[in-house]
Amino acid sequence: MIKLVVGLGNPGQQYEQTRHNAGFIFLDQLADAAAVRWSMHAGFQAEIAQANLAGGVVLLCKPMTFMNRSGAAVGKMMRYYKVDADQLLVAHDELELAEGLLKLKRDGGHAGHNGLRDIIAHIQTRDFFRLRLGIGRPSTGANVADYVLSRPSVAGGAAIRQACERAMSLLDLALGGNVEAFNARAVD
Repeated sequence: MIKLVVGLGNPGQQYEQTRHNAGFIFLDQLADAAAVRWSMHAGFQAEIAQANLAGGVVLLCKPMTFMNRSGAAVGKMMRYYKVDADQLLVAHDELELAEGLLKLKRDGGHAGHNGLRDIIAHIQTRDFFRLRLGIGRPSTGANVADYVLSRPSVAGGAAIRQACERAMSLLDLALGGNVEAFNARAVD
């Protein structure tokens, strides 16, 4: 059972609703649905909340350290709350999936995602769950950093929010680590 769900993004109004903040968007929708409020915890450098989900208490975390330094907050929370790596789910933007697609994955590398890279460096393992929220790739020759830090089109933003809603409808499967069933139903 997943005990800690982390959403990756960048703090600050200028980054709200950008592609790179897909993880924050998902966690905000999840917190709203669970009727919980975020509180800033300086020791973790993160906004945190606790929610009753899938029959258990689950910690929610949005690191406020900026994307590339997310691992410090995640590592501190895991140590303090005694969360094992296989009880961690990280929701993040994914260039390799088209806008609006989603996929659950366990283990693997960071594929150039600096938030994942930093988490792996801090917790010293790649063996955790990832909720990959598709944001699509920029056109050939476009700068990837500019693309992920920009807001999607109206249709693209709606597709990302709908993917987050679909992930929430499959939350029991994600929190149970049921990768195959989640992915089979995520495309319905």
